[in-house]
Amino acid sequence: MDKDDSDWKTAAKAVPELRLLRWLVTGLALVMGLGMIAIVALLWVRLGQPVLPDLPDAITLPDGARAEAVTFARDWIAVVTDAGEVLLYDRSGALRDRVQP
Repeated sequence: MDKDDSDWKTAAKAVPELRLLRWLVTGLALVMGLGMIAIVALLWVRLGQPVLPDLPDAITLPDGARAEAVTFARDWIAVVTDAGEVLLYDRSGALRDRVQP
């Protein structure tokens, strides 16, 4: 019962590369485990963020204008109308500027 049938210790002493191989496999397993933990942590952090930024309660477009595209920046919101005009709103929803490219 006390004797190891595979003689691992004897083989490891006879072939030193086996000890190196054992350390390499153990190191690889640790690195893979840490990598999986890092991937799960990154996914948890990235997917936990809100999808859309904080929006104002209401944005009033000029009469007859229809929004074609909306872009959010840090301090303002840009709305491109169907006529090609760019309307710049601040974060409270007030119209700041109109640009006709």
